[in-house]
Amino acid sequence: MYPDSEILFPARCIPELRNVRPGETWRKLIDRLAQLPETHEDVLAFSLMMIRLSNCLTCDLDSYRASLGCCQCARRTIQSFKGNDSALVARMEEARSELHAAQAPQPATAPASAAPAEADNKTRRANNRARARRS
Repeated sequence: MYPDSEILFPARCIPELRNVRPGETWRKLIDRLAQLPETHEDVLAFSLMMIRLSNCLTCDLDSYRASLGCCQCARRTIQSFKGNDSALVARMEEARSELHAAQAPQPATAPASAAPAEADNKTRRANNRARARRS
């Protein structure tokens, strides 16, 4: 196992990505994210974006990517990204929207299968009572 590799993109690698792209937009984004705690929604959104761009879910600890380490893999991913800085920021915004949607409280509803099961039980009880009366 490689000591610098983790399962998913680690937030500790964010500051190392600052000078990977030449744009000022990118540098400002990285500078802002580097100051935030790992649990901040912007850091989580950036991490989700990086997980998708780097294909972290397909990384195997015995692979070449894992042998490089997560930070080096992230640098290579950002360097090879064909879009501009605005495209990366837009991807991060999409990831933030997904996080908001996942964190939104879901309305409490009864399980769909509960009502039919209860109706079936009432029908069975009524049929059993009817049989008992006939006997």
